[in-house]
Order: sequence, then structure tokens, then C-alpha cells
Amino acid sequence: MDNFARRKIIPLLTWKRRTGAFSVLSLTSLVVLWQPSFPSSNRLVELNKKKRICAHRVGMGSRDLISSLPDEVLGKILSFLPTHIAASTSVLSKRWRNLLALVDKLDLSDASVGSPLGFPEFVDKTLALLKNSSLIKTFHLNCEHRHEDSRVDGWIHTALELRFLEELRLETVGMYSIETEFFTSNTLVDLTICDGFYPDGRLPPAGGVFFPALKRLSLFSVAFADCAMYDDLVLGCPVLEELFLHYPDDNNPPAWTGDVSSSSIERLTIIHHYPDYREAYEFVSFATPSLLYLDYSGYVADQYDVDFDSLVEARLDIRPWEAFTDEHDDRSDNSEDDDSDCEYDADSFSSWDVTGLVTRISNIKTLHLSSDSLEVFHFYCKSMPVFHNLLTLSFESDKEKGWQVVPLLLNSSPNLETLVIKGLVHKVTNRCGDACICIPKKKKKEEGVPCCLSTCQVKMLTVSGYLGTCRERKQISHFLGNLKCLETVKVGVEVDNQQENHVHKRYMGIINALIKLPRVSPNCQIQFF
Repeated sequence: MDNFARRKIIPLLTWKRRTGAFSVLSLTSLVVLWQPSFPSSNRLVELNKKKRICAHRVGMGSRDLISSLPDEVLGKILSFLPTHIAASTSVLSKRWRNLLALVDKLDLSDASVGSPLGFPEFVDKTLALLKNSSLIKTFHLNCEHRHEDSRVDGWIHTALELRFLEELRLETVGMYSIETEFFTSNTLVDLTICDGFYPDGRLPPAGGVFFPALKRLSLFSVAFADCAMYDDLVLGCPVLEELFLHYPDDNNPPAWTGDVSSSSIERLTIIHHYPDYREAYEFVSFATPSLLYLDYSGYVADQYDVDFDSLVEARLDIRPWEAFTDEHDDRSDNSEDDDSDCEYDADSFSSWDVTGLVTRISNIKTLHLSSDSLEVFHFYCKSMPVFHNLLTLSFESDKEKGWQVVPLLLNSSPNLETLVIKGLVHKVTNRCGDACICIPKKKKKEEGVPCCLSTCQVKMLTVSGYLGTCRERKQISHFLGNLKCLETVKVGVEVDNQQENHVHKRYMGIINALIKLPRVSPNCQIQFF
């Protein structure tokens, strides 16, 4: 077998040597090209002939440089490969026979093998060989086919017993329970559980610890046999710093109950989209006094009880339960302006309130809002706090969503320095105030009412997705004519490339039009990206 492997591999290695290219990719190609099949006698003769020709060309002094690398380097190279490929290198030669024991990562997936039938035996043998390894720090298991529950649970149990394991990732398409009695590790730092894996069984005593060293926990659509088990899992990680909860609408009842309680978490990311489960949003609670970064995407809740005393940055995508259809906000650019107040049924929105959430984030320095969040803040926030520490405000625009709350946000941010807007086109309303060109004509004529932009301390304005339309140019002109402290304007221009011959001409036309716009700030410079 060794001789046959050399017949196929030496030409490849020699070619790589002559080009000076030795990389992980070359090793991968080497392994993939080799298949443990028995060639015909004619094929062997042909291979021998090619080998002699190659040896004649490169001379007798040529060496297999990959195999001559130190064991530690080869082990690291093999760690970058899926484990079944790394294991197959053992047949290349005696030099490679025992190198699998030097890998620091196991990546076991039945999706990457030709047939899943032999996958359980391969995993059993691999873990039997490496269960006492002091090098393995990462273990990934992906089961896209059905295997015996007890066998899969045994693989996880063996992985957790690895003495120096730091990262564990479990993925599956099916449903596999994880026996919580053995679901513990003193060395694990990063844990990711995806889809069909779910903790089940007996829990440690009250206040028990699952993972004393765990700093990052990621749960993707993970169900829990007991609602309290999620809380116990988080509380069982006393030094947890980062929590990621991803629960999209997958036709199953939501597993997350709307509560996060941890005194150590510093970064929290939650994606929770269940439009058919209104009860899942009755109450949202975040008891996270050490939290520095929040990324939250979900539907507006009835009530928020949050502890964000240390929060520095928030990214909010809060969605309404129903589309806002206020006819008084639907206006065209050519319609007669009317500064009358919007009429809507307040009772229909009375059960939803983000005031508690907005108030508790008023100390942050950076705030990112989706287009949905802008409207939710407008309709569901009873009072807007003052953001004394806010330095950067960014928000997204949508042609179906208005900017009604933008003037209030700007007036409530006295120290704002950076304004970032993704897209300028938004729904035209009579509630956008003087932050945009939707302002009613009557108010434009009013005297003694300062524009919210003229009192704004913004020094940098960034606009992305700029298409160069007349309405967008007017909006940019409105900013340039009212932001008195503006120093830098960055505009991301997008040009339709379907007509490639006119792309450059169109791009330069957009840039030239913007450069010619008057600016109230004498220090303002316009840049493009």
C-alpha cells in the first residue's frame, strides 16, 4: 500500500517543490486525489513509467519537503482538515502513520463522507485512539444522518472528558438528547449547540455548576425539556461573558422564555422571531448588570424589565406586531402639506410599551436602530429620555417606514458626534419634523423655530446606499445646509452596473452633483466610498 501511495503522490509533491508552493491546500489535494483502490496491472505499469520520468527530471536529490516538516507542524496542518481526511493520510507512508495523534482539533461530520454507514465506527475508533490526548482543544460533531442515541451521547460524553478541551460545537438535523448528568467540563471555554441537540435528564443540585470556565455560549434553535433547564444552564456558567441565542421562526414553539439572568455576561445577542406566538413576548427581562454590548432582534413586548447599568452599545431590531397604516402619515411629495397631528387608535397599541427598555439604554454611547425600531420608538415609547452619553447614532431607512422619531432622537442627544444612515429613502409623513425634507410647507415658513439639525453637534455624517436620486440629493442638501458642526461627510454611492458603459459617467455625475452642494459648515469635506 505504501509503495502504491508513493507512485501517486511523489509527482504531485515534486511539482509543488519546483513551484515553491507548499500549503494546506496542496496537502488536501494530495489526500483527495488518492483513493484506496487497487489499480489494474496496466495502470500500475503506466504509473511506474511516469514515476521514472519524473524522477529523471528532478534528479535523485529531490526530497519530500512536506514529510520532512516537524511532527508538530504536520499535526497542525492536519488539524485544519476534516478528521476523516486527516485520518486517511496515515496510509501515505510510514512517516504519516501516527500523525493523527498530533492534531489539536477533531472535526467529525457524516455530511462530508460518501456514506454515513461507516461513520459511527470511524468515530468510535478515532475517539478510542485520542481519548487520552493532551493536545485536542476543539471538538466539532455534525450529524446530518440518524445514529443510535446512546452512541451519539457517548461521543459527547467522551469529548467532554478530554482533559484540555476548550471548544465544543454540536450540530444535528435530527433530535438527540444530551444527558445533563454528564454534561459538564472544567476546561470548556466555548460551547455551541445547534438545532436538534437538547439537554435532558437530571440537573445538578440548585446552584450547581455545569461549566466553571465557560466564557461563550451559543444556542441555535435549541429546545429544552424543562423551561427551568435553560436558566439552570446559564446560571451554571459563573464566568460566562458572551451569550448568543438564535431562535428564528421554525414552526416550533419558542424555547426561550424571554429571560436572561447573569451577573457576568458582557455581550448578548438575541434573535427571537415568533410572529405566531404572541405570549412569548408578554414580558422580557434582562438581569445583566455587567452587559456592555446588546444585539436584540424580536417583536415588541408588553413590558421590559432590564438592568443595563454598564451598557455601552446597543443594536436594536424591534418589530411591530402589525403594520402601521396611519393614513395621515401617507403623503406624496406633491401633496398639500398639513401639520395636523397624526390620528391613530392609541388603544390598539396600549398593551405594547418600550419605554422601560429605551429608558434603561439612555446611558449608552452607540445606538443602532433598524427601520422597524424607528417606528416602534415613535408609536410605543411614551417618553423619550435624554441620551447624554450618546456619541454615535445609526439607523436604517425603508421606503415603507417613516422617520417620525428622528427629530426627537436628535434633540435628545446633545453630545452626538457621528450620524450614520443606511439609505435615505423613507416613507413620507407629516411627522418627520425638520430632520428631513418631509417637513410641511407651513412649518418651513414659520419663524423662530430652530431646526433640530442646526442645534445638533454632529461632526461626521455617513450615508450608505446613495443612488443619486433627486429626493436623496435634496436630503443630503438639507443635512449640509443645517448641520453647522459638520466636518466630514462620507457617502457610499451605488450605481446600477447593468449598463456598464455608463457606470463611470453616472458615478462621476453623482459625485460632482454632491460636491457642488452648499454647506453651512466651512470645514465640511465630502468623501466617497
